[in-house]
Amino acid sequence: MNAHPATTREEAAAVPDDRTTPDPFEDFPQPAPATPLRVVVADDNPVVRAGLTALLSAHPDITVVAEAEDGRAAWEATRRHRPDVVLLDVRMPGVDGLSALPHLAGIAPVLMLTYSQESETVQEALRRGASGYLVHGEFTADQLVAAVRDVTAGSAHFTPTAAGALLARLRQTKSATAHAKNAATPIGSATSSEKLSQLQPDMGQLTSGWTGGRPAAVDRSRFQLSTREAEIMDLIASGMTNQQIAAACFISEKTVKNHINRIFAKLHSTSRAEATAKWLGTAPDTSRGMG
Repeated sequence: MNAHPATTREEAAAVPDDRTTPDPFEDFPQPAPATPLRVVVADDNPVVRAGLTALLSAHPDITVVAEAEDGRAAWEATRRHRPDVVLLDVRMPGVDGLSALPHLAGIAPVLMLTYSQESETVQEALRRGASGYLVHGEFTADQLVAAVRDVTAGSAHFTPTAAGALLARLRQTKSATAHAKNAATPIGSATSSEKLSQLQPDMGQLTSGWTGGRPAAVDRSRFQLSTREAEIMDLIASGMTNQQIAAACFISEKTVKNHINRIFAKLHSTSRAEATAKWLGTAPDTSRGMG
């Protein structure tokens, strides 16, 4: 039996000790720490401003560079400091948040942070360039910090009330448009039951051109979209991006993409424009079957 020879003391001493081996990367320059996100907080309530400043400043990657008590002060601070994001209240004395918003949004992303939750206010804020809308009482401290970080990276954030108000507004606009289309379209020789169906856009029927001398109706039920898919299709038709849809529906962008792939398959469409045209009843072939 051949036994391995025992390691001598001299041989053991010749083996490098990893615990004392010099670090070959010791002299390499270390990466510089990330520059903190710079935030302007605009709210007419000094207690709210102080609380937000303390909350955000507790994180090493965020610093509040200025506070503002109204829209004019917010604009001056934003011009002077060029922050990464502005937290903006809606109702403030003097120049209010909505009035200041388009001027601020041209300089930095603006995240509305307010008690105002009316659908008209949410819609107007988005129209004027807001990158998100948070209603006080509907988010945690961690969610606020995450929203500040994400908005600077281009992701939109909405709390439940704001998202619900936006969806309600979109549906209301879609319904009004459908009623206007049906009211302006001559019924021609359609039967009474056909006339009734054409006057009921809430049942998912829209006029879409002429077939055989009278307007043909598009029945959305034949697309066989689920409730969530129909909701997302409404948002696609409104012009929202995948990021905005994800924020409005509180789902990931990957989930949005999965829904869109299924929607396109059911609508036999290869683009958002084509799917929107079929969904709104403006595509030339929406009156035909989808075999």
